[in-house]
Amino acid sequence: MKRDDNINRWLKPLASCPNQAYLTNSIQVADVLEWILEQVGASVVWQTSFSISEEFLRRLFFIEKSGRVKQFNLVLDFKATNKTLKLWAFIDQVIERTFLADNHSKILLVESDGGLCVSVVTSQNLTRGNRHESAFVSTDKEVFSALKTQINDLITNHSVPLNDLFRQRITAD
Repeated sequence: MKRDDNINRWLKPLASCPNQAYLTNSIQVADVLEWILEQVGASVVWQTSFSISEEFLRRLFFIEKSGRVKQFNLVLDFKATNKTLKLWAFIDQVIERTFLADNHSKILLVESDGGLCVSVVTSQNLTRGNRHESAFVSTDKEVFSALKTQINDLITNHSVPLNDLFRQRITAD
């Protein structure tokens, strides 16, 4: 998020606004994740993206260090594999479960211990481009359930665990 901006300028508390959207260059996906976790508490997270950057991983490291993320499930795209493999050691330290698939979606799901479910469908990769990005944020349980089912299918039936791919590349080299 830009230093002089506040996420509350763009998003209302989840309890008072179950469906909302934004279009701005002020908010990053990590800002939205922190904002959600502050409201719902300890949670399991699913995140899909085309690619990921070191900057996002650093933010996620500190978010996880706070104890608010119980498990993080990440799906990235095969086409970004070279960049992903360069960050593999860092990804492996920060994210418990990382998968590669034919994926261009950018979805964030947060399911709290208390049963609160938040879905975010965004245009932003897990990178910082300082571009205008959009997102739709919802606490609708049906939306969450549908997306969670589809992401879990992507993980189970259409992806390769990053650790397996990395080991194959080391063996090939």
